[in-house]
Amino acid sequence: MMHIEVISDVICPWCFIGKRHLEAALALLAEDGLKFTVSWRPYQLNPDMPLDGVERAAYRAAKFGSAARAKELDVGVAQAGQAAGLEFHFDRMQRTPNTMLAHRAIRLAGEAGLDIGAFPVVASLAAEVGVAPDRLAGDAGWTEVVAEDAAARRAGLNGVPSFLMQGYLLFSGAMPAEAMAEHFRKAHAVLSSRAA
Repeated sequence: MMHIEVISDVICPWCFIGKRHLEAALALLAEDGLKFTVSWRPYQLNPDMPLDGVERAAYRAAKFGSAARAKELDVGVAQAGQAAGLEFHFDRMQRTPNTMLAHRAIRLAGEAGLDIGAFPVVASLAAEVGVAPDRLAGDAGWTEVVAEDAAARRAGLNGVPSFLMQGYLLFSGAMPAEAMAEHFRKAHAVLSSRAA
């Protein structure tokens, strides 16, 4: 069984869309008898974000040149999300958070053999799967998440989601499930022949 790593940021709606497409791609591959393990690796799209975040509207207007352009982008992402069976309500978001706490919760849950899946409300979900909130209040997982994020940047990654198999970068982006499955199928064949 080969291993797929997904480098993503929990704030990235394209990563959530990519996760949905990955789930569908894995189901297609399972029909061919191909099964994979999957793990998630941290990446911060906004590594310099203050720990308490910033006001979203002003941040996005500055980042994308205007509030109107930011809204256009949100509409496009919401449409792509809808096609993947997801609903995004960007109008409800008041702040753009720093995602370190979320990445740490994911890491700590993984170390405990737990899965928090979709990452919505980090602290409450982490508690539900057995990660004590006081662990999130301390420094546990901080150094490891920073190191993994830095390693991805050193490897040249500058966008997410990015998908690796057996440590080899295959592609970046939330491509449709069928295209993902084809990339994974080809990579599996190449890596299997190398191992033989």
